[in-house]
Amino acid sequence: MIDFLNRNIFQPHPELLVFITVALGFLFGKLRYKAIALGAVTGCLVAGLLLGAQFKVTIDGTVKNLFFTMFLFALGYKVGPQFFRGLKKDGLPQVVNAIVVCVTGLLVCWGFAAILGYGPGLSAGLLGGALTQSAVIGVAQDAIGNLPGLTAGAAKNEENLVAIGYAVTYPLGTILCAMLLANVLPKLYRKDLAAESAALAKELDAPEDDPDLHEGYYEVVLRAYTIQRPDIVGRTIDDFEQQQQQLGHRIYLTRVRRDGRILDHDQRTVLREGDVVALSALRGSLVNYDARTHIGAETDDVELLGYQTESLHVVASEKAQLGKSVAELRKEPFMVGVYIDKIYRSGAEFPYRLSTRIERGDTLILTGPKRLVDPAGKALGKPVPTSFATDMIWVGLGIFLGGCIGIPALTAGGVPISLSTSGGALIMGLVFGWIRGKYPTFGNVPPGAQWFMDTLGLCLFVAVVGINAGPSFTSGLSTAGWGLLIFGAVATVIPLIVGFLVGHYIQKIRFPILMGVLAGGQTTTAAIGAINESSRSQVPTLGYTIPYAVGNVLLTIWGAVIVLLHH
Repeated sequence: MIDFLNRNIFQPHPELLVFITVALGFLFGKLRYKAIALGAVTGCLVAGLLLGAQFKVTIDGTVKNLFFTMFLFALGYKVGPQFFRGLKKDGLPQVVNAIVVCVTGLLVCWGFAAILGYGPGLSAGLLGGALTQSAVIGVAQDAIGNLPGLTAGAAKNEENLVAIGYAVTYPLGTILCAMLLANVLPKLYRKDLAAESAALAKELDAPEDDPDLHEGYYEVVLRAYTIQRPDIVGRTIDDFEQQQQQLGHRIYLTRVRRDGRILDHDQRTVLREGDVVALSALRGSLVNYDARTHIGAETDDVELLGYQTESLHVVASEKAQLGKSVAELRKEPFMVGVYIDKIYRSGAEFPYRLSTRIERGDTLILTGPKRLVDPAGKALGKPVPTSFATDMIWVGLGIFLGGCIGIPALTAGGVPISLSTSGGALIMGLVFGWIRGKYPTFGNVPPGAQWFMDTLGLCLFVAVVGINAGPSFTSGLSTAGWGLLIFGAVATVIPLIVGFLVGHYIQKIRFPILMGVLAGGQTTTAAIGAINESSRSQVPTLGYTIPYAVGNVLLTIWGAVIVLLHH
């Protein structure tokens, strides 16, 4: 093994070093304490710094630029719908709070860097780590490479310091953000986060007598019963279902077996004693409905219950159905036996109640028997078949166009100012993601592909950054000093405190939602996990998505801004 290392096989085969770095990085990233983990990105950076210092291998810059550009497009694509949705009236308070957090963070980091005499590299590293935004590394390195007056050696040194500064400040920044929002602020203000979240959840839900919002609402169950009750005999299926609807139950008879033969479904079928019926219902409805008492004995009929079901994604576009509430929609004849499992709006899952009105571009996930779901989908809009294939025409065109708009540069005081190809990819990702959110019939990028471009793309990028910066890690750390860790911690806390004061006292945002807003504004995924764990609820997540989208965009741009501020 020692001989293997001494030979340094990574010198002629640097690609092997990249992959072992990623493997170790993901392993380091699994280290966690409660809801707080080091994370794969930081793990890959640390592994890259350690292995880079040991083997002193330089990876071509084109490799890291390729992965970083891919990551930024995927990031924009993922948050684009929430970003533009946040610009609407109902999302503006959260957008404003996220802007306050991001701007405060930029000013604090710039001020500390000026006091401590940091150059653009450490300044950007402080910003990226303290505000827990990994994309700052690549954007800042691009900006440093475009600074006039820097020799190639000086620019390389500053670029390495970005990664070093980030690696020093990020872990503590993540921990402090999670602790402050999940524990410290609630205790200081004597708020029981769990109780507050539970109370808010009740307000957000429909009234308790709403039959569509019982616990287990999304679980559709199928049962078979033999008709024995005389008050059902002689009635049509439609009469039976209408009666149940008036009683507040969503219960449907989807199939009938008579004299051993399964009948073709017809709402006008008259029920007879001894018929075996397939009953479809929401679990909550069935819990409150004793079918054995109201229908007859339960039986097991595999063939009767084994009909084909479907879960269909439908984009709402039919004018006749737009603007209707969920309650109104479920009364439509085509929705008999069909359930709305989830609603996605602007690309994100949208918590809804019966009063929620359907908007153009909403994606509804319908479940039920295939013979019923397909017509319902066509009545509502455009069915979108599930596909695992990535529309590479859409992705490749988006990255190319983004790179093109990022190339042109203006100059201010001799300093070139441009989005850069990576920044352009982020902007075009936002636009393409928004278009996909509004019209999700094309541009498919399934979750697996998004994960590859987003998570793995960033991890491969930071792994290469760490490997290249590894040889100068020790000297760079001595240059930064331990003051970087202390000031990084302060730079993490101050923007959150300012955002909290504005949100709590001026904007009057409810406490659990505000904690989610602050976690999103500082793009700290570990923090929202800790908040949800502390609140024993997903309610704070309602405040997380829009600020997270805004924070990702602004903090990424700040990576270039703080470099220019120090020139």
